[in-house]
Order: sequence, then structure tokens, then C-alpha cells
Amino acid sequence: MANSRHRKPDDRSNNVERIRDIVKNTEEKVQEAEISMEFADPLESNRLKEKNKRRKQSIEALKDEMKDEMTARKKGEV
Repeated sequence: MANSRHRKPDDRSNNVERIRDIVKNTEEKVQEAEISMEFADPLESNRLKEKNKRRKQSIEALKDEMKDEMTARKKGEV
């Protein structure tokens, strides 16, 4: 219980790699959903299209975050 009072230090040293993995996994989910759409009914297909739209927006935001982290790493801030 004593550990709950102390926060862990902010370790950004692996953020670029972690974000890269998240992007890769999300891109794979987009591809899987596109395959599933071929076999889905119109309602499910629409749901998957909307979900992929949100996923693609997340991917773009994550790529921007990864650029920021790489810049911070180069500047020695990490």
C-alpha cells in the first residue's frame, strides 16, 4: 500500500518504439476489418467503415506524437 503514494518517474525512453507498435497493430486491425467488410451485412459493414475511419485518425495522431518523441529524443530531452 505504501507504493501507491509514490508515482513512478516518467520514463519516455521507449515511447517511440511503443507508439510504433501501437500504430502497426492498429494498421493491422484496419486491414482485418476491410477483409471482414467483404463478408459483412450492410449494417456491420457501415459500423466497420466508421470504426476504421476513427482508427485512421488515431494512426495519424500517433504518428504526430511519434515525431514529437523522436524530436525530443534527438534534443536529449528523453
